[in-house]
This record gives sequence, structure tokens and C-alpha cells, in this order.
Amino acid sequence: EVQLVESGGGLVRAGGSLRLSCAVSGASFDDFAVGWFRQAPGKEREGVSWDSVDGGTTYYFDSVKGRFTISSDDAKNVVYLQMNSLEPEDTAIYFCVAAGYDPEYSDWPPHPIYWGQGTQVTVSS
Repeated sequence: EVQLVESGGGLVRAGGSLRLSCAVSGASFDDFAVGWFRQAPGKEREGVSWDSVDGGTTYYFDSVKGRFTISSDDAKNVVYLQMNSLEPEDTAIYFCVAAGYDPEYSDWPPHPIYWGQGTQVTVSS
């Protein structure tokens, strides 16, 4: 069973930084892509970033390009999201997500299948 556990959320002022972590279990980075989605109050969930991990490919949705960086530690089975230059509009619950991924056959970015429980990020103005 795939399990995703997020940590690292909190309250930060505009312009500040946070790093989120996602501990992955029950899935091999050989066969999965891992990413982040978010949901702001009153809004639908939206994609943030994906990492194919072993495929060496990352993807960023337009709203975070140039500010957020996704990375992974294969040895620890952890995926990180470094968030810089945070804006109040980044306030949301951030979810770690995963999907089976084969670069020869899968869409990129993939559609999330597995979801973590979420971690709150609040950016004050």
C-alpha cells in the first residue's frame, strides 16, 4: 500500500521560504512519479510540481515556476518541495501525490492516484 506523509508546513511571512517533505512508503521510485498539489480555501485543487525521480524529469505548473523547486532523496524515499519567495496566494493545504510512471507509456505530467493527508501552509502579507 502506498503511503505519503507530508511535513514541514507552517506560517511564514510573504517573501519567506518553507521546505515541505513527503515520506514515501510502499512505492518504488523506479516505478512512480511523486509530486505536490495544493488546495486554497474556496478553490479547487491544483497542481504544483512533479518529479519523475529516477527518470530525472521535473515539471512545474505556471504559478510556481522560478520560485519552487522539487527534489528527492532516493536513499531516504523522501521528496522535498522548497518554496521560496512565498506569496499570500500560496496559502493552501499542500498534498503529496504519487502515480505509477513509465516514461515510455505514461502521460507527463501524470494524474495523481495516491494522496497524502496534507499539510497547511499559510503566508501572511
